[in-house]
Amino acid sequence: MTQSVELLLDDTADAGVRSQWAALAAAGLPSQARHTGASNRPHVTLAARRWIDPAVEPALVSAVGGLPLPVRLGSAALFGSGPYVLVRLVVPTRALLDLQAAVRDLLGPDRTTDTHFAPGAWTPHVTLARRLAAEQVPAALDVLGGGRDLDARLVSCRRWDGDARREWRLRRPDQQHPPAEGSQGPRP
Repeated sequence: MTQSVELLLDDTADAGVRSQWAALAAAGLPSQARHTGASNRPHVTLAARRWIDPAVEPALVSAVGGLPLPVRLGSAALFGSGPYVLVRLVVPTRALLDLQAAVRDLLGPDRTTDTHFAPGAWTPHVTLARRLAAEQVPAALDVLGGGRDLDARLVSCRRWDGDARREWRLRRPDQQHPPAEGSQGPRP
């Protein structure tokens, strides 16, 4: 399994992505809506590693201290060569690319994940569905209806431990409560 550092969307963008999840599920297609775990929520993964040293968390908190960060969720895209992963691309901004590079640098190299998170290799996105068969792609794109761009804000950062199946927010010790926006809902 892996551990990751992920950015969460504001409530409005989170709801917009969830409505697309629901529409895909209602059409009988693969959808992240089918993952009902408490931590399943729309997110943008900045970096993943086989293991992340907890000692780096204070530096990660500093790195993400500039949130919220405005972004735009763009068009749908497919990853893989079948079955596919259906995503909404996040239009990269200099601020987002710099943040991802800072997080990646703090975590250090990892040969197993660097192919996706190295400079020039990272494609920021929000996952809509996994294991989409080639014959389901036209129907899925129909359901999304061309999908208008969605203005969003990346409002908080969390850590995900895939081995322990748990998540936690990265925030300064003086922050008593999680940010109001983007703090509700489940995760894939």
